[in-house]
Amino acid sequence: MIDVLVTGAAGKMGREVVKAITAAEGMQVVAAVDPGYDGKALDDGAGGEVLVVGDLLDAIEHASPHVMVDFTAPAVVEGNVRMALASGVDCVVGTTGLAEDTLEALAAEAPDGTCLFVAPNFAIGAVLMMRFAQEAARHMPHAEIVELHHDRKVDAPSGTAMRTASMISSARAEVPPSPGPETEIAQGARGALASDVRVHSVRLPGLVAHQEVIFGGQGQTLSIRHDSIDRTSFMPGVVLAIRSVGSMSGLVIGLEHLLETR
Repeated sequence: MIDVLVTGAAGKMGREVVKAITAAEGMQVVAAVDPGYDGKALDDGAGGEVLVVGDLLDAIEHASPHVMVDFTAPAVVEGNVRMALASGVDCVVGTTGLAEDTLEALAAEAPDGTCLFVAPNFAIGAVLMMRFAQEAARHMPHAEIVELHHDRKVDAPSGTAMRTASMISSARAEVPPSPGPETEIAQGARGALASDVRVHSVRLPGLVAHQEVIFGGQGQTLSIRHDSIDRTSFMPGVVLAIRSVGSMSGLVIGLEHLLETR
């Protein structure tokens, strides 16, 4: 049995994680942490409840989890991960916003055999979208990304868009010329530049997580799009990461590494 601590448990993603772990075979929620929900109970999706506590270190010491799953916010995830890793707890992180060098430093400080697993997106369809975009970039290097998320998302561009841009950059032989800020009538119209790829971020109520990668070539375009219309789309990937993280060590970024072993 894999004992799991969920931090950010009272958030929209955290609640789904609690339910997914409860429903999955071979794992259980032994602690739920959320400072803003201390002392309250969460529905576990199976007719029971999970009591939420506010102090992460206290929860680690009392519950002795094997894995911590973190869906919190960029401002607190670094401290959460550092605390869990120092206690020898493997981490599955879906919170985006941390730079890769920060993640590398966190993993380097951890005890031998401990794993920090980070995925910009846990939806298997999104991982495939990124992989297809990387392959397309080899043949159609002109590409831009449009990512759309709910209006309460705290980082822009999204972690998925940043990861996609990096994968596109690694695949294409050169950076093709494209109009930049010098063509803008309104500042920001051409989007942000991530790994030499233009990224446009949309934030609106009603959205969950969506991304389209548009490629242009002579007389043709190619669009690769993924839509998460419900947060449950991320749960199979989270459960897969929980099952897998104990067999890995160091820093691992991207759910694609787990799909390759299935």
